[in-house]
Amino acid sequence: MQLASFFMGQFTLFTYVRPFLEDVAHVDVSTLSLILLLMGISGFIGTVLIGAMLKKSVYPVLIVTPLLMALWAFGLLMLGKWIVVSAIILTAWGLFATSAPVGWWTWLARTLPQDAEAGGGLMVAVVQLAITLGATCGGILFDGIGYQATFAASAFVLVLAALLALLTMRLGHQS
Repeated sequence: MQLASFFMGQFTLFTYVRPFLEDVAHVDVSTLSLILLLMGISGFIGTVLIGAMLKKSVYPVLIVTPLLMALWAFGLLMLGKWIVVSAIILTAWGLFATSAPVGWWTWLARTLPQDAEAGGGLMVAVVQLAITLGATCGGILFDGIGYQATFAASAFVLVLAALLALLTMRLGHQS
């Protein structure tokens, strides 16, 4: 459930970054391309760096990442009309959002070492469903109420993902 809520929360917001930047921050095409490039570069950097964070335990990554992303969703709500602030927030978003799946795959390999292939197939299906649900719900909210509802819903689901990861960690330590 925490896996699904993480990807649902992530794509509730991420799918609507372009219209948000165009309509709220009023970026032009070149600035939009630059912001998306910065997100991609920071995502690559995050993917390179996350391995060191996962060596001891995956749970700090699975808990802190969605909390930070929820914070950044609220940051976009409050300060997103300023292009530079939006660019900084989305660059940070890219750093963690792109590298977070590495944490989930590491969790899977450590949790189901004998069944990682079967678990991986199920995990891909759950992630695809969560992305679809997140994008669909985000679109309904974006079109019906506005970006504020979309980004608030994203933050809520991301906090839920962090809480579920915390619960999973605690239940795992009790076994």
